[in-house]
Amino acid sequence: MNPPIPVPVPAAVLVPLFLAAEDAEPHAVFTRRRADLRRHAGEISFPGGRRDPEDADLGDTALREAEEEIGLPRAAVRLLAELPSVSTFVTNYLIHPFVGEIPAGLTWRVSEREVDAVLELPLHALRTGRTRTRIERRGISFETDAYIVEKHLIWGATARILEDLLERAEELLLPRRASG
Repeated sequence: MNPPIPVPVPAAVLVPLFLAAEDAEPHAVFTRRRADLRRHAGEISFPGGRRDPEDADLGDTALREAEEEIGLPRAAVRLLAELPSVSTFVTNYLIHPFVGEIPAGLTWRVSEREVDAVLELPLHALRTGRTRTRIERRGISFETDAYIVEKHLIWGATARILEDLLERAEELLLPRRASG
């Protein structure tokens, strides 16, 4: 008899986007997790996490986590779309990404327990930074799709979410640019 397949843990991330005032270039906001964390140490991700029982839905999870991790007020986010969900292999999360438009120039208040830094990266640099690279984790070396911008390496579930975002970025931001 086969062991039961574990049910994925529901989670959500917020994919915050803003138009930089100086060039109207869309930027995405990421977090770099602290290097001393047990899971995903030092990795770059979107703000997010597991769904809590008090969250009304997964969109609420994404907004709550962004507020807790980087001090992004929920009222400052206009949800634009939900991207396809993405699974994690090691931690068994089913991540639901929500794209939200935020104002440019926000001041971040990072959760010192979880976040080392907030990164604001232009979409064009992310697009041109797509590559394939070799990574070593837990003594295992493997090749994976990734995005490298400056010294920042984005891979795994975050890279898969980013790929979906870059495919839809124009359609998501077009109504905003036409009206704004």
